[in-house]
Amino acid sequence: MHEIISAGVVIYRVHNNTIEYLLLHHIAGHWDFAKGKMEANESKEETALRELHEEAGLRTTLQEGFSDSMTYTFRNREGVLTKKSVFYFLGRVNDEQVVLSHEHKDYVWLAYKDAYTKLTYDNARAVLEKAHAFIKKHDAQ
Repeated sequence: MHEIISAGVVIYRVHNNTIEYLLLHHIAGHWDFAKGKMEANESKEETALRELHEEAGLRTTLQEGFSDSMTYTFRNREGVLTKKSVFYFLGRVNDEQVVLSHEHKDYVWLAYKDAYTKLTYDNARAVLEKAHAFIKKHDAQ
């Protein structure tokens, strides 16, 4: 079985006293967080930060104490069964100037309930749920 390791960042901002999350609309049609494949000699955290900058033009500092992961299998374009592990971190931004990569066709900042509904995959919703609970507990806004 082929294996892929990816990492990403759940990005949020506080806008008009509301926590809003950045979701990216991928060319393939789904809504998700910024994430991508780990490169050689790169840590999961470095991958997450690089992918955030490449996909959305944003920079952040990862918040200590939050990480989540998921593992799933799928068949790639060649039909090969692939195991993918994705590691997520959390980051807050004040700069809302998003610059999309060629991999995406749109983005949106949404409050928790709307972001939860907009995300395409259940496993991404589970990550958002954990991130939101962490922010409510740890971020004084």
